[in-house]
Amino acid sequence: MDMLTHLIQLARPQAGLDIRCLLGGNYDLPHAAAPAGSAPFHVVLAGACRIETEGGTPILARAGDFILVRGAHRVRNITVSHAGGTDPIRMTHDGLLPLRRTGHGTPEVDLLCGHFDYVRGPNELLFKTLPDPLHVSLLENDGDDISGVLQSLVALMRKEAAAQRAGALAVVTALSQALFAMALRNHGEHHPGQASVLGLIADPRLSAAAQALLKDPGKAWTIETLGDLAMMSRATFARHFREKSGMTVWQFLTEVRMALASDLLRETRRSAADIGMQVGYQSEAAFGKAFRQHTGEMPGQYRRRLRQALVTLSANPTN
Repeated sequence: MDMLTHLIQLARPQAGLDIRCLLGGNYDLPHAAAPAGSAPFHVVLAGACRIETEGGTPILARAGDFILVRGAHRVRNITVSHAGGTDPIRMTHDGLLPLRRTGHGTPEVDLLCGHFDYVRGPNELLFKTLPDPLHVSLLENDGDDISGVLQSLVALMRKEAAAQRAGALAVVTALSQALFAMALRNHGEHHPGQASVLGLIADPRLSAAAQALLKDPGKAWTIETLGDLAMMSRATFARHFREKSGMTVWQFLTEVRMALASDLLRETRRSAADIGMQVGYQSEAAFGKAFRQHTGEMPGQYRRRLRQALVTLSANPTN
């Protein structure tokens, strides 16, 4: 399994589609900051618009752009002055998603809006290190072959979003999940200077070491061993790893260990001592201490809370 796939699987993101926007005229659409465990996204299917975050540089979003933004932001037009006010919003439902319209005549922008829900706690490694906002111009940055595939993907998303055929929502949701993976890969390859776990992907030597940590987090790793995998000296490896990822090697390894441990606590009946041994701790006490420092709970408390939440959800399925 490659590194990016491994990171995505740890995060367990689930795509959900919220609304489709066909925008024209003068519009200003506010979006509140996302709750914890959720990351809203916009995919520009056609046209162009401006996305403004609080205190950030406005983003010019064009067809084929993917924008993941968790903070409060606004979607605005780029061609009409706001001095004259904004056009009224008309809400309808096209059979697939709620439909928001502004302006008259042919829409200037076709925007698909949704969100990714992800597992909070130890599994947040990927999402908590991503830049906010994450803006990827997919059709411009990839090679010609991949660009053609992406153009077809975006065109298919638009076609399915406009259709009312059976399964259209499932198709667009699945395509959103695929587009997310492509956006993360693109960002890691084309923005290596931004510190995040994606920065490790762009460096083949660091990626080899990080992939080894992901594959076998329970091994008794040393900086020397990892440096050898990356073909770097101890000091060079440690420095480059921190520069690219924004965290030390041991912080990264702890994040991976805690994510795996939380999965095992949630999905198996294995003892905390057994799980701790698998993820690299030689005693139950050492594992419990590390887990509590990372999550605020002992492993047993974490497992009981998740199981109680599952019981509550099963008893109240409509909540």
